[in-house]
Amino acid sequence: MNVTYHPLGDQAVLIHFKQEVSSEVLAEVQCLKNEIQQEKPDWLYEAVPGYASLAVHYDFTQLLQKEDPYKYVVSFLKEKAAGIKTAENFKQRTVKIPVCYGGDLGPDLEEVAQHAGISADEVIKRHQTGDYTVYMLGFAPGFPYIGGLDPSIAAPRKDNPRTAIPAGSVGIAGKQTGIYSIETPGGWQIIGRTPEKLFELNRDESFLLHAGDKIEFYAITEKEFEEWQT
Repeated sequence: MNVTYHPLGDQAVLIHFKQEVSSEVLAEVQCLKNEIQQEKPDWLYEAVPGYASLAVHYDFTQLLQKEDPYKYVVSFLKEKAAGIKTAENFKQRTVKIPVCYGGDLGPDLEEVAQHAGISADEVIKRHQTGDYTVYMLGFAPGFPYIGGLDPSIAAPRKDNPRTAIPAGSVGIAGKQTGIYSIETPGGWQIIGRTPEKLFELNRDESFLLHAGDKIEFYAITEKEFEEWQT
């Protein structure tokens, strides 16, 4: 595993992998994260994956007895990385996400269709056939950055972001699709909404999705959307 290590403030190590967005790099990031978390060292706060990086945050006070806490943590991380012979067996779960496209729930569907030069129905069809993977969570609690969008329906962010986008809104920004986990400002092109709750503090697992998940979108009617929420 070819990685480099860099200090990130005084209580974190930033691990850089090959700088590309790919399934291979994703697998390496997730495998190393899992190895670190399985060990559960007392000094570990959390390991936060990015597209091609992993930020390992540690508790400096747990390492005061070490001559150099940063070097100690890096040595631990190098040992874990060396133990990963291959990331080919990285297991991904598949999560199916229902979406009610267009109308009041997808106000930018027609705009995306015009940008692509196709019908709104064709945008819906192509959005459901992408080869989707969650590469990272960020921006808001549980917000997934999802790669694998059909490039023919890629669309730029809005010039004037909205001040409030409802939770569950499914959007497109560039070559990515994403789902707003909470109501928040944003500039993605909103083409639909899911009744699924991506962030629920009272659940055993607050986040519905995790980095590495495969996603399958499927269309539901407005009536089904409303029934889902009751």
